[in-house]
Amino acid sequence: MAKVNISLDAELVVEVMVLAGVGSPQDAVEAVVRDYIARGHRAETRTESKERGLREIDAKPQESQG
Repeated sequence: MAKVNISLDAELVVEVMVLAGVGSPQDAVEAVVRDYIARGHRAETRTESKERGLREIDAKPQESQG
């Protein structure tokens, strides 16, 4: 996998390390990024399920009213 080098504010990284309970800046930032991605995938899954249900309701034949 390709690697990317970035610069971050040291205070920000230390806070992430403390919150994540990780001793390595690299591991802490990687954990945050992986968590962010996982949350995005979970949100997509919930949205897809909801949209699929709405499409199924819309696809059902409507009874005539009146």
